Amino acid sequence: MDPSSQIVHDFPPFLRVYRDGRVERFRAVDFVPPGLDPGTGVTSKDVVLKPESGVSIRLYHPPLCEEEVKEGVENEEKKGLFPIIFYIHGGAFCIESAFSTYYHSYLNSLVAESRAVAVSVEYRLAPEHPVPTAYLDCWAALQWVVRQAEGGAGAEPWLKEHGDFGRLFLAGDSAGANVAHHLAMAAGGAPAFVPISAEDLPIKVSGIVLVHPFFFGRNPGNDRVWEMVCPTTPGIDDPLVNLVATGGPEISRLECRRVLVLVAGNDFLRDRGCWYEEVLTGSGWSGSVEIVEHQGENHVFHLIDRKCENAEDLMRH
Repeated sequence: MDPSSQIVHDFPPFLRVYRDGRVERFRAVDFVPPGLDPGTGVTSKDVVLKPESGVSIRLYHPPLCEEEVKEGVENEEKKGLFPIIFYIHGGAFCIESAFSTYYHSYLNSLVAESRAVAVSVEYRLAPEHPVPTAYLDCWAALQWVVRQAEGGAGAEPWLKEHGDFGRLFLAGDSAGANVAHHLAMAAGGAPAFVPISAEDLPIKVSGIVLVHPFFFGRNPGNDRVWEMVCPTTPGIDDPLVNLVATGGPEISRLECRRVLVLVAGNDFLRDRGCWYEEVLTGSGWSGSVEIVEHQGENHVFHLIDRKCENAEDLMRH
C-alpha cells in the first residue's frame, strides 16, 4: 500500500483524512441562497468579508410588524432598533455551513421569534484550515460587526441603521457554542486563541447562549476529533476545549453578565455543558448563568426536528 494513502483520521459518515494531507468529504452541503423567507417574513443577504479566504456572513433582518409598515421603515425613531445576535454554527469545526438548509432555516425562525438582526458566520473548516482558524475568522467577523456602529459610506445599513449595539448577544451550538464562549473571553481581554491586536475595537457583550456546547477535558470520548481539527495543540488539555487546563485564561474574565446554557439529556456532551455552568459559577464571575435541560433529546435535536415540542421550547429561551 502506498503510505500516502494511509488513513490517519476517519470521521464517518462525514470525512476522511489521508497521510498525504488529502481530505475526502462524503456529504455535500445543501446550500440555500439568501432572500425573503415566506414562512417567517425574515429577509437575508450575504456579505463577503474576506474575498481571499471566502470568509463571509449571512445577515438576517426580522419582518416588520403591521404598525411599522404603516408608519414607514425610514422613520428611525418609530421603528426602533433590534438586538443583534452573532451566531456561529456547529459541526465539530469540520462540517456544516452557515448557508446550509439546517442553519438557514433555524436562523430564519430564530430571528422571527426574537425580533433581532442576526449575523451568521461562514468560517473556514478544518482539517483543511486547522483550529484556531475558525476562532480567528469569527473574531474578525465580530470585529467587522462592531465597526459598523461607526457608520461611514461603507457601513452595512441593516446593522448601522437597525441594530442596537448595546444589545449584542453571541450564540452558537456545539463547536459554535465553544467559539461563542471564547469570543466573549476575547472581548474581556482574555483570549485563548490569539493575542488581542491593538487595532481591535473593544466589544461589549450583553450575553451568550451556548446550545449543547463542545467542551471536554480528560476522558472526553471525542479526543480523536480534536486531534484531527487541531493537530498542533496539547490535545484534550487545550484551553480551547478544557476550561480548567493549565495556562488557560481565567473564565471569570468572561465579558458578559448573562449566560444561558442549553443541554440535551441524551447528548454525549450533556455532562460537559453542566460542568461549564459549575466552572463558571465557581470562578468568581459576577454574572447570572442559567442552565436548561431537555430530557430525552440528542445532540442538536432542534436543528433536525425544529417543530417538536422541545425544539420550540428551546427557541423560546
